[in-house]
Amino acid sequence: MRRGRANGWFGKVIAHPSAVLLVVQLLGVLVYPFMEETAYGRPIFEVFGALVLALAIFTVRDSPGPTWIMIVLGVAASVLSIVDGLSPSPTLQGASAILHALFYFYAAGSLMVYILNDRQVTTDELYAVGATFTLVAWAFAYVYVILQVIWPGCFTAAENPEGQRTWMELLYLSFTTLTSTGLSDVAPVTSHARAVVMMEQLAGLGYVALFVSRVVGLTMSRQFAGDEPSSPDA
Repeated sequence: MRRGRANGWFGKVIAHPSAVLLVVQLLGVLVYPFMEETAYGRPIFEVFGALVLALAIFTVRDSPGPTWIMIVLGVAASVLSIVDGLSPSPTLQGASAILHALFYFYAAGSLMVYILNDRQVTTDELYAVGATFTLVAWAFAYVYVILQVIWPGCFTAAENPEGQRTWMELLYLSFTTLTSTGLSDVAPVTSHARAVVMMEQLAGLGYVALFVSRVVGLTMSRQFAGDEPSSPDA
């Protein structure tokens, strides 16, 4: 799958949507803590989340899977999040988290197909490797939200161990689990939560083994092919 070409800054965005998605997601990691500490943090969080959903849809618009599935999941997830923000409810929070998790897993799967379809590594594919990783981290963070709604207290932390974990804490747990760094002070304390954490650990190892190694291998193959002397008959 090849991205279209265009001139100017907009053309660069069109050519490398995975890069934009990756940058916005990483920016969100830095901005979310400030949102949690302000009175208007939740509405801003939802607006930012809707932006990420829209960028994800734009990024995988050329994937083999039907785009309308992502649009429906993204719109429904955003609507439920906004309603939950106006009138907080565990049921709405759980339903919104389910739709968000499905959306991010679907988007990550679409980018994985994009990466695997090409035999040549493009610049956008390199960005797609990072964007896919963050999409999976977001998806598992929402799975943790679902677990916390169903089984309150299934996660504990060094600070306020008996309380409900914030979105930033669950996202932090997801990133540290997916990267297998093991640095998180947020930990699962029930069997269901531990089972899902183990699944994310396997997903992180599998992603590095399959996708990152494949991109590195294709890049090295292209470099070696470029270094080979030309055939006299060429």
